Amino acid sequence: MNRPAAGWIDRLPTDHLITEFSMWSSDLLRIADEVARVEPYANVIHIDASDGVFADTLLMFPEIVARIRSITDKPIHVHLMVGEPALINQINQFAAAGADAISIHAENTLLTDSGIARINELGLVAGVVLKVDTPVAKLIRHLPRVQLVTLFGAGIGEREGISQSATQRLEEAQKYIAGVPSDHRIVLVADGAIREDTVPVLRKAGAQAIVAGKLVFDAPDLGKRMAWLKSL
Repeated sequence: MNRPAAGWIDRLPTDHLITEFSMWSSDLLRIADEVARVEPYANVIHIDASDGVFADTLLMFPEIVARIRSITDKPIHVHLMVGEPALINQINQFAAAGADAISIHAENTLLTDSGIARINELGLVAGVVLKVDTPVAKLIRHLPRVQLVTLFGAGIGEREGISQSATQRLEEAQKYIAGVPSDHRIVLVADGAIREDTVPVLRKAGAQAIVAGKLVFDAPDLGKRMAWLKSL
C-alpha cells in the first residue's frame, strides 16, 4: 500500500500555505486522472465523507479512499461527517482503506473523545472539526490529542459567502493552539467558502492550510493558481 513516510504532518510546509485538495470538487468519473493531475501540487488529498444525516449530502466511501491510496503516496485526510452510532465503525473502515488522517466533529458530543482515541490508537493523525456556529472553545480539551484543527467559515456544502465571524474564529483558535507545547504541531485548517477573494483574508487571520475545491480543480492554469496560493 502506498503511504507517506511516518511523521508526514511534521514535514508539511511552514513557510507557505498548505493546500488540501478536496476530491469532492474533482471530476469523479476520472478520479485516477484527477489525482495524477493534482499530485504535483497537493500537500494533502482531502476526502469528505458523510452519512447524509450529520450533513445533508451523502458523500464518499472507503472504497474511493482505497482506490486513491493505490495510486498515490500523498497523505489522505478524511473529514468524517457521520452521526454518533456509526462513528467508530466508520473510523475503522476509512483507516483500513488507507486514510493517514481522520478528522471528526466536536459536535459528536458523546463519541468525540473515544473517536479521537481510536484514531490515535490506529496510528493515524487525529483532527477535530468545528461547524461555523460551534463555539471555538470546544476544541480546547482536544488539542493535546489532535494535530489538525479545521474551522468551517460557512455551512457545510453551502454555496454561501464566508461567515462574518470566520476570521475572528481563526484568531481565537490560533491563541488556543499557541498554548500547546511547541513540539506538538497542530495545523489550523480553514474549510468552506474557499475562494480567490477569501483565501488572503483567512490566511491573514491565521489559517495555515485550506481545503480547496473548485478554486484549484476549476483553475484555468493550476500552476499559476498554486504559485499564487504559495505566495500568501
